[in-house]
Amino acid sequence: MGDNIHQPLGQNRKPANRPQPAKAKRAWSRPLLSIAVLCLVIGGAAWMSLSGAGIGTGEPTLVSTEPEAGPETTEQSTNTSPDEASIDNNALAGELEQDGSLNNLHGQSGADVAITLGDDGEEIVKISPIKRPDNRPVLLKAPGQVGQNPHLAHLPDPAVLETAPEGSLPVRGPDGERAFDIYARPWSGTRGTRVVIIVGGLGLSQTGTQYAIKTLPEEITLAFASNGNSLQRWMQEARRGGHEILLQIPFEPFDYPANDPGAGTLTVEAGEQANLADLHEAMARITNYTGITNFMGGRFLADPDALEPIMRDVAERGIMFLDDGTSARSLTDKFAKTLGIPFAASDMVLDGTQERGYILSKLDDLERTARRNGSAIGVASAFDVSIDAIATWAEEARARGIEIVSASAAADDPER
Repeated sequence: MGDNIHQPLGQNRKPANRPQPAKAKRAWSRPLLSIAVLCLVIGGAAWMSLSGAGIGTGEPTLVSTEPEAGPETTEQSTNTSPDEASIDNNALAGELEQDGSLNNLHGQSGADVAITLGDDGEEIVKISPIKRPDNRPVLLKAPGQVGQNPHLAHLPDPAVLETAPEGSLPVRGPDGERAFDIYARPWSGTRGTRVVIIVGGLGLSQTGTQYAIKTLPEEITLAFASNGNSLQRWMQEARRGGHEILLQIPFEPFDYPANDPGAGTLTVEAGEQANLADLHEAMARITNYTGITNFMGGRFLADPDALEPIMRDVAERGIMFLDDGTSARSLTDKFAKTLGIPFAASDMVLDGTQERGYILSKLDDLERTARRNGSAIGVASAFDVSIDAIATWAEEARARGIEIVSASAAADDPER
């Protein structure tokens, strides 16, 4: 303490070493940390590039059409002596669209897969790349997929088309694909009250058709008359708008020809060959439909000999049949069950009287039926008053928890 007793305590202490601020200590570590992160990113990118690692998106994927360099085939087996007989399970599905759009390949048709048997009976799978036409890219789609890509919904799928003298007709694809599935409008799949509304007669009036496509919600199914005009053009517009569509075929009523459904009517007296020719002529006028529905047909649909060849043809083509419910004697449901055809029948006609109040009351009846049974189907014609009433009711029904679904969603399908 010394002799200076008047000096304040602590004044003679040596200054302590003050700790450096944390910033000063961390300053030197930042460059090293940045360098470490950069090395990690570069190393990870290099590993992904060399190993072919990728991230799946769940969306259709464009793939290269050039086979990779390397071995011509890949074999998955411990055996090396295959049996002579082999099974070729895959083929290209369809040709490229003339307008340059992407073709669809289904299932495993992106490669040639041959299965052989080794000496001990074990299967050997040989996978070889297939060189596609013009080395063009293709759009892969899983088999059994419901619905088209919305951007391609107006384009016909070549996998479910065949070229016939009448034109392009629906047919089952090489891997079992059906137009019924490919052109269907997806829905939620949840339990609840479902309503199907089908508006028919499109294509007969140009202004009426345009008004229906413009006004009706996309959940409404549209049925195009096979004897209408500009059908392919209207079909494309409807599909771009999100609608599922049906093809409306005229069948002979009991009072034919006094009551004539129009050109191309299938009649009992015409016979099987003539009726099939008329049916195919009608089918070829349009594409992208999930099935056909009848226009009139009281007599024809009740005659088993006349109806059977038609229903067999429908069964082979992978499309549905929707009965409009106007004939109590129709046999379509019995043939559909026997032949395995996706089938649905309408519960009521919504616009038997062309008056807005009447149509709205029938729509309310349709809702009550749907709440009681789980689902209900109503049909109407493309009159302006019908279109306006349906559009108004549909908007209000959604607020009440009603789900409006397409015709295919309500069909009884033996293959589902």
